[in-house]
Amino acid sequence: MSHLDYKLLIFDWDGTLANSIGRIVESMHMASTRSGFEQCSDFAVKGIIGLGLPEAIRALYPEIGDAELIAFRNHYADHYIALEATPSPLFEGVAQSLDAFRAEGYHLAVATGKARRGLDRVLKAHGWEDYFDITRAADETASKP
Repeated sequence: MSHLDYKLLIFDWDGTLANSIGRIVESMHMASTRSGFEQCSDFAVKGIIGLGLPEAIRALYPEIGDAELIAFRNHYADHYIALEATPSPLFEGVAQSLDAFRAEGYHLAVATGKARRGLDRVLKAHGWEDYFDITRAADETASKP
């Protein structure tokens, strides 16, 4: 097979495959309150989904200091992980669509703003530990975009 025959589809996780948008917004709001920052609008929070968490926080709160960022990130992660005790559901048709793409010869990948630990957790929760050919998490490379 030449490189021209290689078909690859790359998906984001949050808001693309998994319906986790509400949990992300809720967790960001909770973290901002606990960190002493004014809450951003839901629209603003939705606009940073897909970025790595530090980049997302800095985009919403450019004035945040390094120590504040660490505390904010911890508040966010603690709340989000608690919500994810029951994993965010996949959007309707995602599993069937991915299976259809694979049957058509596509290789499948995930590139996410989640840390590796978070990505591994959600893949395991959905029984997809070995489903994707390639996965890349925010703490393994530069943040998107």
